[in-house]
Amino acid sequence: MTQTKNGGSSRPIPRRPRVRHGLVIVNTGEGKGKTTAALGVIFRAWGRDFQIRMFQFIKHTGARFGEQRAAQKLNIPIESLGDGFTWLSKDMDRTEALAVEQWHRCKDAILEGKEDIIVLDEFTYALHYGWVPVVDAVDTLQRRPDDLHVIITGRYAPQELIDCADLVTEMKLIKHPYEEKGIRAQQGIEF
Repeated sequence: MTQTKNGGSSRPIPRRPRVRHGLVIVNTGEGKGKTTAALGVIFRAWGRDFQIRMFQFIKHTGARFGEQRAAQKLNIPIESLGDGFTWLSKDMDRTEALAVEQWHRCKDAILEGKEDIIVLDEFTYALHYGWVPVVDAVDTLQRRPDDLHVIITGRYAPQELIDCADLVTEMKLIKHPYEEKGIRAQQGIEF
């Protein structure tokens, strides 16, 4: 027998279905872990059979970092479109064009709403450099389907994006092995 609301034991209390409210989540700041936190959510959501899609800005189109390799094994689409470290670009017009093209893909996916979670990795750089108008990004986020979660990562998140978000986490750098000991990026940790 199942306990009822009034403590009796006749009929079970009907469970309410969970109503999902899509969140805008921003991981920003000078510290490490912004993309890693987003990947943690992806992994958790994958375990719940969510439909997931990740768009990477800045990172090279042909990148084969650890997250791309793992996502391929799990059949999670990660779409990178960029030419590497923006600050080292020899052709900023091309770098900007790639970011704008990636934004159009993201915008279409967000408004179409086929996924449960969409991650825009390193998207804040496109906003920071003015390649994508912040007002366009905020408008798109506000027009997304009610149950779609969008996670945005990167430094320099503009205030308008922070104001639009439901959850904002700032990663703060306390200590870094490269600055402290000259230790370069480690496979499996940074890439």
